[in-house]
Amino acid sequence: MAYWLIKSEPGAWSWDDQVRDGTTHWNGVRNYQASNNLKAMKIGDLCFFYHSVNEKRIVGIVEVVKEYYPDDSDPSGRFGMVDVKMVEPIANPVTLAQIKATEALADMPLIRQSRLSVMPVTKAQWELILKMGSKKA
Repeated sequence: MAYWLIKSEPGAWSWDDQVRDGTTHWNGVRNYQASNNLKAMKIGDLCFFYHSVNEKRIVGIVEVVKEYYPDDSDPSGRFGMVDVKMVEPIANPVTLAQIKATEALADMPLIRQSRLSVMPVTKAQWELILKMGSKKA
């Protein structure tokens, strides 16, 4: 199993939208590196759901339930998408500021490539963020 972080602007698609719908396609990715990360996702992989823009925090976990296929919102036909389903919320959302302040997370793409919308997360990073998210702020 692999771990990922996927970003969404809450005004476009929020965690509440994900909870309401349960399963949805993750489309609209138009960056080649992010697209390659989508291509690498396998059924059962877990992803942190990150609210970008103003909130900048990890708010939930989703699971990949359908591997990469053509994105019907892309007229060029170059890009694809995956389907994800809601697993659970993060009890105490983990902010970008908390991640930046944690030395063990300094190598995360979230910090090094802040504009990337789909990125890998190592198992150690995943476990640490889960631990951070289970603590009271």
